[in-house]
Amino acid sequence: MTAAGSWQDALVGGAVMAPREVPRARSVLALLAGFAAGEGVPASPAGLLDYDVVEAFCVRGCAGRASSTRGTYRSVLYQLAGQVHGEPGQRATPFAGAKAPAPYSLAERADLAAAARAQRDPGRRSSALAMVVFGVGAGLRPGELAALRGSDVIRGGGRVVVHVAAGGGRAVPVAPAYAGRAAGLARRAGGGFVFRAGPADRGYKNFVNNFAGRLAWDPGAPSLSMGRARSSFICDHLAAGTPLRTLLAISGILEAESLARYARHVPGMTASKAALRARWRTGAIR
Repeated sequence: MTAAGSWQDALVGGAVMAPREVPRARSVLALLAGFAAGEGVPASPAGLLDYDVVEAFCVRGCAGRASSTRGTYRSVLYQLAGQVHGEPGQRATPFAGAKAPAPYSLAERADLAAAARAQRDPGRRSSALAMVVFGVGAGLRPGELAALRGSDVIRGGGRVVVHVAAGGGRAVPVAPAYAGRAAGLARRAGGGFVFRAGPADRGYKNFVNNFAGRLAWDPGAPSLSMGRARSSFICDHLAAGTPLRTLLAISGILEAESLARYARHVPGMTASKAALRARWRTGAIR
């Protein structure tokens, strides 16, 4: 391993991030290194992760990329730069983030459940219902749903809790409206997979979405999307005034600011990142 590789690995290893985010951090750091080399910047931690260099990379070096992508790159690099230089003197002008998909309305959720139950094949019916129940009811990501086993869903103390192993692990109480169905799906799965039982390439990026696209779906029902289902879960909690620390823990989201893209869909809820950050720090409900 080269000296440069050593300090880069040490920086990424010292950052507080979920395991699934480590490869992205390494990739972004490599892109920054390539940009910096072309600009004659020394390949050292202090030189490469100078905040001005990071800004130049995000603004000029990534000019052809989406604003949300550039914002993600900056966030990753600022986290690494903070280990070398401390916090920046002032926060950079943010790039616009990608908008969260709109949550499903109550009527749409009923239509989704009806369309899922209408699947003739029992396996397809069960998996379609799992997308609705564990998406809207527990906010699971597609990969988390694909890995979910019946034994990961626990019933006790008057509630149903999903244990997610990814990202360091978290326990998600299922929304009451979906708790009974979640427990039933888990019971039928036993120790096997809740979604698409049997052998399958569960690491495939579009495993869940491809399944949804092949369902016999009622033309009058909204399309089945894990993105919209997860957005529904998060927006429900924002609307209900769930403390942000709790919401971050059960959703697997790392920063309060990341909730801004969902807050735009909640009437009366501020979408200001600064306000969300302050609410997280103080523990305020509203």
